[in-house]
Amino acid sequence: MTEIFGIPIQAFMGQLMLGLVNGSFYAMLSLGLAVIFGLLGIVNFAHGALYMIGAYVAWFSLETFGLNYWMALLLAPLVVGALGLVIERTLLKHLYKLDPIYGLLLTFGISLIFEGVFREQYGVSGQSYSVPDALQGATNLGFMVLPNYRAWVIVASLIVCLGTWALIEKTSLGAKLRAGTENPALVQAFGINVPMMVMFTYAGGAALAALAGVLAAPVIQITPLMGTNLIIVVFAVVVIGGMGSILGSILTGLALGLVEGLTKVFYPEASNIVVFVIMAIVLMIRPAGLFGKEK
Repeated sequence: MTEIFGIPIQAFMGQLMLGLVNGSFYAMLSLGLAVIFGLLGIVNFAHGALYMIGAYVAWFSLETFGLNYWMALLLAPLVVGALGLVIERTLLKHLYKLDPIYGLLLTFGISLIFEGVFREQYGVSGQSYSVPDALQGATNLGFMVLPNYRAWVIVASLIVCLGTWALIEKTSLGAKLRAGTENPALVQAFGINVPMMVMFTYAGGAALAALAGVLAAPVIQITPLMGTNLIIVVFAVVVIGGMGSILGSILTGLALGLVEGLTKVFYPEASNIVVFVIMAIVLMIRPAGLFGKEK
């Protein structure tokens, strides 16, 4: 049997693949956080709750209305994006000129409210969501057996992340959005509705969290705590990548997923803390993060 560093290649590649899947979720969630912080200056602690609500929308739409996974991929981002619109218009818009700590505290409170409501309604036991029929089974790659659904998660995550990056960094819409957040008065003078752009930016970040929730639903148990358990790691990913750096969040999320997977192979006891150890080292060497800009 072929081995890598004394580890059977199937086990080694299996852990790497699991790490890449986790990295895909880190990348999608940190992307939404980076978009919201980079363009609005809001440290959105409610992001984990929005991810959880996206998964529950998928589960609820299947159980109640019989809507399948593919419909949920469209429906959940729309529902949670609309919820994001309401949050931005009713709460967050009052905080843009204040210290970012107020936004963090407000969104932390929002996440606790959502978590409490779902815990009251559904309890803490997990809900299961089956893999869609088209993605059942696995593919034998010769050196490992790859579950089709996990391959789909990686491909879908890459498409969404790179598409969002290109939209913000390479299009005129993205240029207007970045200009509007840096000098809203000047951009407003050109007839561009900056408050509307800001509102839809937050909604877009919320929709990305919901999309990640739907993708995660078939591979984890859907619980009210699923977002809370993940959001701390995702914040660490954003800090390492550089607060507000969209490309940094994507690359760092994928890379840290792989590092976490390798750590589980060679030293499993450290797999839960390796991301935070890396964050501490990066902050000592480069406080703005790997891809962040020094101010």
